[in-house]
Amino acid sequence: MLSSAFSVLFVVFLLLTLGLRYWLARRHIRHVLRHRDQVPAEFAAKIPLSAHQKAADYTVAKTRFGLWAALWNTLVLTGFTLLGGLQALSTALLHALGPGMGHQILLIVAFAIVSGGLDLPFSYYRQFVLEERFGFNKMTVGLWIADAVKGGLVGAVIGLPLLWVVLTLMDRTGALWWLYAWLVWSGFQLLMMVLYPTVIAPIFNKFTPLTDDKLKHRIEGLMTRVGFAAKGLFVMDGSKRSAHGNAYFSGFGSNKRIVFFDTLLSRLAPEEIEAVLAHELGHFKLKHIIKRIGVLFALSLAFLALLGWLKTQVWFYTGLGVLPLLGQSNDAMALLLFTLVLPVFTFPFSPLTSITSRKHEFEADAFAASHSDARDLVSALVKMYEDNAATLTPDPIHSAFYDSHPPASVRIRHLRLAGVA
Repeated sequence: MLSSAFSVLFVVFLLLTLGLRYWLARRHIRHVLRHRDQVPAEFAAKIPLSAHQKAADYTVAKTRFGLWAALWNTLVLTGFTLLGGLQALSTALLHALGPGMGHQILLIVAFAIVSGGLDLPFSYYRQFVLEERFGFNKMTVGLWIADAVKGGLVGAVIGLPLLWVVLTLMDRTGALWWLYAWLVWSGFQLLMMVLYPTVIAPIFNKFTPLTDDKLKHRIEGLMTRVGFAAKGLFVMDGSKRSAHGNAYFSGFGSNKRIVFFDTLLSRLAPEEIEAVLAHELGHFKLKHIIKRIGVLFALSLAFLALLGWLKTQVWFYTGLGVLPLLGQSNDAMALLLFTLVLPVFTFPFSPLTSITSRKHEFEADAFAASHSDARDLVSALVKMYEDNAATLTPDPIHSAFYDSHPPASVRIRHLRLAGVA
């Protein structure tokens, strides 16, 4: 009875999530097209109609593509669970290897390979058709393949030892395995914050020290004013993959570094770059990063505790199309099932997670305006919206589900109403 009830509940949420995504996408498309032929008043003097229309068309194309991807992902998820895909994969590996840690690890590896292969056509279309059509793609097929190979190798080198540790904890440390696994996972996340800027990121991109002395002097002055110490200022060759631009800081403790996409530096004036960086530094100085890490760790602890209970329930497996192994470990299967179905049950609550994120964005904007010229921040935002073909007229409900940042018009209006721009 519990198995059947859970199957029904899963199907209900699966259809609810798919239906909600479809409804949101249709709303978004209609809203964007309705405003396609008129630039919002606050942007009319700065963004030409042709750029606004390009952003609308790009947004509509991405949203329609997202609908097909959501449908495909739903079919794949159903195939892996209720239609027995994971069960068949596990049975085949069990016959080939027998029970044990090898079966556990290879089950997850095989799933990653199969699911990654099923996603390849969509990944290719996104990069070489959709992004190409709107002039954003700068990648070659060779670079795309190289990135995939590098990503797989890095994932294996980093992920397989972590997976072995977690599965060992699940198998040998009793009912509180989830607490020990959480401690290991949290430590791993902090370690990645240290290693990513200097070890992992350079595998994919080239980072060179910022050589523009005037810009460097301006940025160092900003860092002095806000009390931020960075290990270096770097330029990343983002233009070899995309025409989109950005800036960010990464690292942890004394390993922090500031990174600019070369595409951003080529488009923004020095004072605009300073304002954008001031916004990013605002996240650090206002402890948004620490708060987000804290929330992430708290949620991961709660979810691992939930998994600790679910992995002992037969109905959790059978309700999702899997027959658990009797007298043997089902830990890898429990991890897979939980990872697959969790987004189905949490997506309807997505707007709750964006509330805090948007609040942080407003606060970082205000911080930037107090440590640089707010007019430069507004000017930089307008250029970035135009260059990235980000729609200025998103559907509000769609934006609440998908966007961690406030819509452009709301964000700039908020600055002006606060009297800082």
